[in-house]
Amino acid sequence: MKSVVQHPADQKSTRVRYLILAMIFIVSTLNYASRATLGIAGTAAKGQLGISDIQFGWLQSAWGWTYVFAQIPGGWLLDRFGSKRVYAVSVFMWSIFTFLQGYAGNFNLATALVFLFGLRLLLGLAEAPAFPANSRIVAAWFPAAERGTAAAIFNSSQYFATFLFAPLSGWIVHRFGWMWVFFVTGAMGIVMTAIWLKTVHSPLDHPSISAAELEHIEKGGALVNMDKPAAPGVAATGTSQWSAIGQLLGNRMLLGVYLGQYCITTITVFFATWFPLYLVNERHMSILKAGFTAALPALCGFLGGILGGVFSDALIRRGSSLSAARKIPIVTGMLLSISMVFCNFVSAEWIVVVLMSLAFFGKGVGALGWAVVADTSPKQVAGLSGGLFNMFGNMTTIVTPLVIGYIVAATHSYKGAILYVAAHAAVTIFAYLLVVGEIKRVELRTA
Repeated sequence: MKSVVQHPADQKSTRVRYLILAMIFIVSTLNYASRATLGIAGTAAKGQLGISDIQFGWLQSAWGWTYVFAQIPGGWLLDRFGSKRVYAVSVFMWSIFTFLQGYAGNFNLATALVFLFGLRLLLGLAEAPAFPANSRIVAAWFPAAERGTAAAIFNSSQYFATFLFAPLSGWIVHRFGWMWVFFVTGAMGIVMTAIWLKTVHSPLDHPSISAAELEHIEKGGALVNMDKPAAPGVAATGTSQWSAIGQLLGNRMLLGVYLGQYCITTITVFFATWFPLYLVNERHMSILKAGFTAALPALCGFLGGILGGVFSDALIRRGSSLSAARKIPIVTGMLLSISMVFCNFVSAEWIVVVLMSLAFFGKGVGALGWAVVADTSPKQVAGLSGGLFNMFGNMTTIVTPLVIGYIVAATHSYKGAILYVAAHAAVTIFAYLLVVGEIKRVELRTA
């Protein structure tokens, strides 16, 4: 006989979903910190090892190669084995690969480049299931009217990671050396794996959730039974995974969302990879000062990310359509992000910081792509749908570091790079206003 989970708090409504959201936020912060370690440590590593701008661009892009192409397999693993187990393995492995990058300082240039490139490839592979898993967990734990805020909170971890780890990493580089940035970040992730396994469960299996909370989230549209496994390669409706992929790719709304996410992620990639080097090389800051300076735009991005999600959900509660509630913050945020182009025309350091902070605040407000995924993904293939979305969005992690590397190498300036990034904000507006159309959940056709 199947055991039944007892809910000791059945007489009152619990708030377990917020604990789950806190865990997602913490783990996602470490996720972004691990992929961004090279951005802070890179300036010192370049100097010690003799890495050129173009070589550094290739190192930064290596993570994206495997991350992008592992999205569909990662989404399949999530749908097949559930979010908790796949995510735990993902956290542990990416933490190991982050830790090992610290040993690159023991090698000469050629060996260090190969060593770092290989580990960055493995890092992207290990991190692939993370954000599709976040989307699945939010869809399972949060009703529709709370989903925008929940998705915005976990997505804002990217800004919080920079806010927390940019100054911390700058201090570590200054005090102990660039290798220790990788050692500290990797060790934190290994510890977090054990905490994750102890804390996170699905709604139907969590020992602390009350019947009232379970009823609240289920009636509000949460997909509480999402982690019931389907047969290998087949969705619950009998639709094959490849047929599901074809249907998702044939949906105009989703194609517009994918285009928008590619462009939004381009802004993130710039801030996570080249922005610290922009402050050091273009604005002539020390590594320590650049680390602390980079924290201010990150804080603004974090606040903008929370505000965008809260504002979007407030619009829904006040009767706005789902499409309007998601599109208004996205378009508004991208208009603010375009302001970064004015950095090319000012010399005062404080004005640059203000403009970049405004741009990143806007990027945070508009970063509702994961909320849209939770709103639109077919429940049978939510992991696969999130993986496909994340695959398209993160293709820029391959392209942007390389493009900026070549722009900087060719022009000896970051002005073209900033213009390149700001243009992507404008394309996002085009995608959501003219391509996406009505935002609604996709229903798969059965075979």
